[in-house]
Amino acid sequence: MAKLGAAVNIITTDGPGGRTGFAATAVCSVTDDPPTLLVCLNRSASVYGAVTTNKVLCVNTLNAGHQALSQLFGGKTPAAERFATANWSVLTTGAPALDDALVSFDCVIENTVSQGTHDVLFCRVVSTATRADGQALFYFDRAYHEV
Repeated sequence: MAKLGAAVNIITTDGPGGRTGFAATAVCSVTDDPPTLLVCLNRSASVYGAVTTNKVLCVNTLNAGHQALSQLFGGKTPAAERFATANWSVLTTGAPALDDALVSFDCVIENTVSQGTHDVLFCRVVSTATRADGQALFYFDRAYHEV
């Protein structure tokens, strides 16, 4: 799977299950009508309970300068410390949207399919925020690249 390159995202959530987030490359567009993304989430991940309880998330596609933020959200750092290192807003659902993300897709989880160790979350986009400029942070062959 290391040879399957992808954009780097930080997935965030907030609500009754708590505020948390994680780094992910397993994200893709499903359809534009209704606008829907899928996000793959390991059921053993520490954030799993919060995401599935809150039933909302924000997919924040990272800018080229966000490598350290991606590593922070990909590690074992407590959630409060993860969020303290960047500026966040909220769009519609209350899930944190990264202020300087290339794009933030604010979503409601509408359907979940289990496959192996992961759940595939089908997420309807309810609002977005975009940047006019920037380069994408891409992960390929176990390394970050700017595109």
